[in-house]
Amino acid sequence: MSQPAIPGRLNQEDPSLSERQRRVFASLLAVHSETARPVGSESLGSRGGIPLSPASIRGALAELEGMGLVERAHASAGRVPSSRGYQLFVRALLTPAPLQKDQLDEVDRTLRLAARDVEHLLGQASRLLSQLTRQLGLAQAASLDHETLQALDLTSLDRRRLMLVLRLGGFALKTLSLELDSPLEPADVATVESVLRERLLGRHLSEVRARLDHDPDLVRHSAVRMVTRAAAASWAEPVSTPLFSAGASHIAGQPEFANSEQLRMLLHVLESGAPLDRLMVASGEGVAAVRVGLDEDRALAGCSLVSYVLPGEVHGAVGVLGPLRMDYGLAVAVVDAVGSRVAELIRS
Repeated sequence: MSQPAIPGRLNQEDPSLSERQRRVFASLLAVHSETARPVGSESLGSRGGIPLSPASIRGALAELEGMGLVERAHASAGRVPSSRGYQLFVRALLTPAPLQKDQLDEVDRTLRLAARDVEHLLGQASRLLSQLTRQLGLAQAASLDHETLQALDLTSLDRRRLMLVLRLGGFALKTLSLELDSPLEPADVATVESVLRERLLGRHLSEVRARLDHDPDLVRHSAVRMVTRAAAASWAEPVSTPLFSAGASHIAGQPEFANSEQLRMLLHVLESGAPLDRLMVASGEGVAAVRVGLDEDRALAGCSLVSYVLPGEVHGAVGVLGPLRMDYGLAVAVVDAVGSRVAELIRS
């Protein structure tokens, strides 16, 4: 099973590289990231900008191969970084790329506008992650059916439209826009809100949904009956936040997924959610972690996952999925920025 790697946190088994080995390894990573092709010593000399002789470069490559950090298909082929090599790079050599102020402002603005509804917030987070990294953006939270409804607000948008906001642990869980059959006066809205609070607060969200459909005490008053009918119609699905994904076109355009069958299998994983839903939350909270070379499913072969587990009450995560050669510095910085902002908005 793939294990998370944290930038700056070395393992005891990580090899110690000489300055020459480090420079050759870093150059090979950069050239392969750009070309997506095996890299030979000649390419490193001409494109990698290494001031070493060809013989010295070949010697360093042989040493890196002996450590298991690079590999090749056969003796005469160029080399590519191995999964172990990328893991070492993330732990020992990676420097997250700081985001520009306009990028951070975009993250803040986009997420704040979506903060009143957790599902909308996660959907926007996945789109931001994809947009900023040009990889597949992911976001998810565990089902909240068994969480307790702590607050409820009913607000008039106009005489025939209401907004029902259900809050869990201090953040907006679900915002429902209700279309009424008949106009409702402000005094009736206040009455309905009071009845709903009396009958629904303190109950699990799955029970809240059921009561909107079947509680006899919610149908005795005509105004309450009209609002609960509209709420049940608007809230047609169980309270759950599945795996949100955005940017499939970015993955489809990568050379690693030129094979249509490989791409089909990956899209199937995204549709089903497993095992990504489990992998995204299988690391420490509040820090971006990298899983290099996912081996939990054949469809994820050749992929890496950068994820950020949301700290606090919501058990969820945001992340980026891409090929082994993805720009980890950028991905870690973006995932950390988006993840920390999502967590702040959920807590606020």
